Amino acid sequence: MRDRRLSHDWLRHSFEVMDNEKLLRGIFDQMALGNVRALGDAMAEDFRWVFPGDWSWSGSWEPKSVVVRELLRPLMAQFEHYRSEAELIIADGDRVVVQAKAHATTKKGHSYNQTYCFIFTVENGLLKELIEHCDTALVERVLDHPASTASII
Repeated sequence: MRDRRLSHDWLRHSFEVMDNEKLLRGIFDQMALGNVRALGDAMAEDFRWVFPGDWSWSGSWEPKSVVVRELLRPLMAQFEHYRSEAELIIADGDRVVVQAKAHATTKKGHSYNQTYCFIFTVENGLLKELIEHCDTALVERVLDHPASTASII
């Protein structure tokens, strides 16, 4: 006789993965329309944003209040307009990988056509962590580093 719990656990896991993928698809659908607040609205209070590597923006911003105040607001204030569209979304458990393209223009008139690979961790329907991989040369050439770096760890 088959163990029904095994099938049920697998099914529940499948629904969680679909929900996590659906969450990120919804966020990026909004960001493609220019609604960049959709990302912040989905963050858990203890959210962490990580730029890995060895470059001027490397480090972590946390929690959500710091991410919004010291990273996102100063960053988004540099753009005349900004849209980001998901090209690929792959979910595996609590991790969701999004390959995305940004189409933007800075207030200084620079084109900012960025390619991203975001690795999200989702917990209880909220974003817990984001690890961002991007064209770091473009960032350093076109954008100003956020004004306050006191909370970067």
